[in-house]
Amino acid sequence: MTRGRDGGTQAPPAKQRALLAAVVAAVLAVSAAIYTGAGIGDGDGTRERGTVAGGRGTQNGPAAPASTGTWVGSWATSPVGGEPGTEMTGLAGRSVRNVVHTSAGGTSARVTLSNLYGQSPLTLTHASIAVSADPDTAAALAETVRPLTFTGSPTVVIPAGGQVVSDVVRIAVPHDGDVLITTYSPTPSGPVTYHPHARQISYVADGEHTRDATGTAYTGQSTFWRYVTALDVLSNEADGTVVVLGDSLTDGVTSTTGANNRWPDVLSDRLRSAAADGRDVPRYSVVNEGISGNRVLTDGLGRPAENPSGLNRFERDVLGRTNVEVVVVALGINDILRQPGAADPDAIVAGLEELVARGHARGVKVVGATLMPFRGHRGYTDAREDVRRVINAEIRAGRVFDAVVDFDEAVRDPYDPRRLLSEYDSGDHLHPSDRGYARMAEVFDLDDLKGGAPARL
Repeated sequence: MTRGRDGGTQAPPAKQRALLAAVVAAVLAVSAAIYTGAGIGDGDGTRERGTVAGGRGTQNGPAAPASTGTWVGSWATSPVGGEPGTEMTGLAGRSVRNVVHTSAGGTSARVTLSNLYGQSPLTLTHASIAVSADPDTAAALAETVRPLTFTGSPTVVIPAGGQVVSDVVRIAVPHDGDVLITTYSPTPSGPVTYHPHARQISYVADGEHTRDATGTAYTGQSTFWRYVTALDVLSNEADGTVVVLGDSLTDGVTSTTGANNRWPDVLSDRLRSAAADGRDVPRYSVVNEGISGNRVLTDGLGRPAENPSGLNRFERDVLGRTNVEVVVVALGINDILRQPGAADPDAIVAGLEELVARGHARGVKVVGATLMPFRGHRGYTDAREDVRRVINAEIRAGRVFDAVVDFDEAVRDPYDPRRLLSEYDSGDHLHPSDRGYARMAEVFDLDDLKGGAPARL
């Protein structure tokens, strides 16, 4: 069930809400710049269409025929913090093979690597990209293995707190497929910038094996994504990118590892299938910027902050992605759960409104989700349930977002609306099962992805 932003007939409880929004905007505007990701690559999310002529760096394989299309995000993740245990040496002397699952396919690709949480420069002497030979292996299709370069060099030094975008490489990237992105660093550098809840098995090998197609050297396994934060493709099947900004419910915590059952994965499949069936839907890729435990208003600890708030990472994780047309915001439940006592619903709604304003300032449409029930979870209290209901009432009234997807109504128990329906409950009474994640994607009205941000008056 969806409702447009203009669906409400009442003015917002405006004076208090406006003051809160103004305070939020003023306080966070200064700090937001920290999280945009100081980059060697430009990574500014600007629109790019047309013939490959080097992309954001020198094109890999200049003798290959030119391709046309649109640059979109095929996969992305949010850097969350520094990996425990890597503070001193990082992963020196080891090859890290990340397995990422694509949304849109394309004829060329480029990769973003991050050292955001590193405390010293990260030297990578070798890196590669390849199409996976099988969903459950470190092996690559040998004919797809390509070296990655950075302004023409196989070696790149990423400063502490920085990121880099590779040169464009000609490679046929499949949609709904697995891609292997491998890096090798010979020297100590830590901590390793990582995303801990990948719900995907990746691999590690001792020594330099970035171009090894067999995968036999990759005897170590990991459930993290390390260094890599984005895969862009030059696509003829997508014209823009949808970014989903969320918490563990978007990150896919409790979904089956390796099955790509996170609800943004299912939404991507739905969009692609609808377009293939000739339906009048946008041709968009979908990328997942969920972080477990993420909040609208509050950062985690550290400097830079681990698990930065939705407000403080919006420029980096949403506006910094490639050709963003729509952002879907599914945040707020952790602002309730992690606040001692009862959180202020007006403050949370004001934060959501600030996200909408920032999206509109860049011409991005903003779709929002209602907050799902959590009775039975260890953090449940009646006071917190009251806060959730107040926030959902504001969202449903159409006073916050351009359109609304009602996840709450879709997954709740009709006989106890404070609780997830048992078949949609993973068992912890907060996170959905695979069926629950699928249900979230199924109730998303694809027509809500049409159009842009409202015209600014």
